[in-house]
Amino acid sequence: MTTGRGTTSTGTGTTSTGTIGRRRATPATAMAAAVALVAAAAGCGSEPAAGPTPSEQTITTPSGTTAASPGPVGDADWPTYHHDNARTGVAPGFPTLGTASVAWTSRLDGAVYGQPIVVGGMVYAATENDTVYALDPATGKAKWSRHLATPVPQHDLPCGNIDPLGITSTMVYDPATGLVFALAESTGGHHTLYGVDAATGTVRVVRAAEPPKGDPIAHQQRSALTLLDGKVYVAYGGLAGDCAHYIGSVVAVPTVGNGPVASYAVPTTREAGIWAPGGAAVLDGHLLYAVGNGESTSGYDGSDSVLELDPQLKLTDRFSPSTWADDNAHDLDLGSMSPAVVGTHVLIAGKRGTGYVLDGKHFGGIGGEVAKTEICKAFGGSAVNGDTVYVPCTDGTRAVRVDSAGKPQVLWHTTVPARGAPVLGGGAVWVVDYEDGLLYLLDPASGAVRQKLSIGTAPHFASPTLAGEQAYVGTLTGVVAVRPS
Repeated sequence: MTTGRGTTSTGTGTTSTGTIGRRRATPATAMAAAVALVAAAAGCGSEPAAGPTPSEQTITTPSGTTAASPGPVGDADWPTYHHDNARTGVAPGFPTLGTASVAWTSRLDGAVYGQPIVVGGMVYAATENDTVYALDPATGKAKWSRHLATPVPQHDLPCGNIDPLGITSTMVYDPATGLVFALAESTGGHHTLYGVDAATGTVRVVRAAEPPKGDPIAHQQRSALTLLDGKVYVAYGGLAGDCAHYIGSVVAVPTVGNGPVASYAVPTTREAGIWAPGGAAVLDGHLLYAVGNGESTSGYDGSDSVLELDPQLKLTDRFSPSTWADDNAHDLDLGSMSPAVVGTHVLIAGKRGTGYVLDGKHFGGIGGEVAKTEICKAFGGSAVNGDTVYVPCTDGTRAVRVDSAGKPQVLWHTTVPARGAPVLGGGAVWVVDYEDGLLYLLDPASGAVRQKLSIGTAPHFASPTLAGEQAYVGTLTGVVAVRPS
């Protein structure tokens, strides 16, 4: 699986090297709590409009349509990957688990790799056919759909395993503008950020968001989008197979549709992808990204790391294991798991299986962890409740406690091979066995199976969304809704 990194750059074409230092003490920044009650939809999905040409522009509201009016976001909403910018994966107030059952199955025009998001009583899902849908949570029927672009067929890619390649990452909702943002990959190797009106499906923002270095078509955008301080942050890795010239990077695009685009690229010659599905975890107003293996096995190149970037994408802190060179040589990097914020600490595992606990105020550079222990090979995003992290292990979820001193302890290992990214709600851990098409509900205290349901084959690293009174899972054919009781 791919990984990437890059040099520090900000603005439009200006490059500068960031100095690494202790993060300033700022209050924790989470996504602003506001969202629109979604109005009656326009343009239901039978004939979606063709996507505009990628460019740096704002799409104005057409005559006769009404933009979404921002309003408060409740705990029942799920506007970003794993509920919030800390990526806790916890749904407060979710109904207590009874006898779960499939409520509906909605067949869409492609696979849904990203987590569905839910705001204002509407479910939003994006497909690899570059289409965004607004679905009725009661029935799964499309209120509207918008086809944004033409995805890239696999035969036009230098490698990869998604066919076609369109929208892979989890979208994000911006309460200040009432827009749902999606990053679409399209023919010709273009990467374009679209802002779609949550109420009507009207495309209002279109911005080119290309990776700053390497060959654009060699980059895949799998990491969840992050909304912070009026910008959408887009992270890039490579395609399955680690082919061609890609360099891991992050691009920041203003939500208003104009203004300069900032970027950061890992200072390596190739690879170092930022591709973990959970994207950035936000701690003290800074973005934490996991970076995969780079090309170097001698001189340190910033890969195989956890990066801390400020909102201007200046590098402010970094951690790499002392085994970074061997990790790079054998594809055993940290980039497969998104960082988990546990109080004042950060937990990361990755492909080698060693879990590292970092001081959230100072990552310590190479070998600077507070503590480490063997956990598992981890792929995807985690769920965090108090001092317990539910880790997305390739051989089944584990619960890991991180105490106040940063010491990690594995509490349990479930007996089922569910490899998806877990979430927590209604008194259960929800995790997908994506290859066998099963959804498991586990006891949070022991990992014992409480229930399982057949949902159909899901994409790698699939993770449920818990919002309102239902769970939603993206599959290779659309979205499945599950009632907890």
